[in-house]
Amino acid sequence: MTLTTWLTLLHVALVLTMPFVLVGVINRTKSLWAARKGPLLLQSYHDLRRLLRKRPVVSHTATPLFRLGAYVVLVCALCAMAFVPVLGQFAPLSFANDFVAVAYILGLARIVLMLSAMDVGSPFEGMGAAREAKFGAFAEPALFLLLGTLGAATGLSSFADMFGHVHHTPYYLLMVLPLALALLILLQTEAARVPVDDPLTHLELTMIHEVMILDHSGPELAAMQYAAGLKMTLYAGLMATLLNPFDPLSAPLFATATSVALMLAVAVVVGCFESLMARLPLKWVTRYVWLAGWLTLLAAATVGVTGGGL
Repeated sequence: MTLTTWLTLLHVALVLTMPFVLVGVINRTKSLWAARKGPLLLQSYHDLRRLLRKRPVVSHTATPLFRLGAYVVLVCALCAMAFVPVLGQFAPLSFANDFVAVAYILGLARIVLMLSAMDVGSPFEGMGAAREAKFGAFAEPALFLLLGTLGAATGLSSFADMFGHVHHTPYYLLMVLPLALALLILLQTEAARVPVDDPLTHLELTMIHEVMILDHSGPELAAMQYAAGLKMTLYAGLMATLLNPFDPLSAPLFATATSVALMLAVAVVVGCFESLMARLPLKWVTRYVWLAGWLTLLAAATVGVTGGGL
């Protein structure tokens, strides 16, 4: 098999397994801070298997959209991961301006998630859908601005090329810190992590993502939880590629090992955030999410309006 085939298989293997590993590393990090033994590293995998064996309970007011929505969200997350370079300058699917396709795929997942939440007619889930729309309206411009900054710096337009070639630009050392911090905030926002949201809370008045999946159970709940793990893997993979100096096409072993180590380091950082600070009040969440936009704007300022491109 060719090197590209091997990298594709490795990409698929990492995409399918890293959601469980990242969640496990976050939970073990939180356990260490709390001086507890904590759950198994792959406890989320066993929880998913348990959910797959359960029979779902569906509200009598729900339409088929409710059950279908969970699988649409999962498929959208898997499709988006095909474009994300988690190994460095490589992705199984890549074409010019593919980041627009990824943005629309993730946008479709968000819309379907909100529609599924409102489909059961619960006021709590409708409240969570409204919050998801509000915070998403701040997260998506920050992501586009980040990608635009990378495009201006590299003169390229695909995910793999922009993140893979940014290390060779004269702006890299000035851009890397604000862009990495912006991706961390976007990870916490999109994957429903502290301080934006708390995946362990069950207080409806303060939940965002968890309140939207209260009525899901069984395989549908497993699909929603796995999709959330995939979104966390997506942003952790982008952070790893941004920091990874190795090219998987020329040094596949070093590139793969470095990417995995960096993604695990991101999980440790997320676990430390969740151990050392509480969830932000809702009125402060918007400012925190928009901080990602200001950070990307700072990175864009280093590139300049006409100074980018190789």
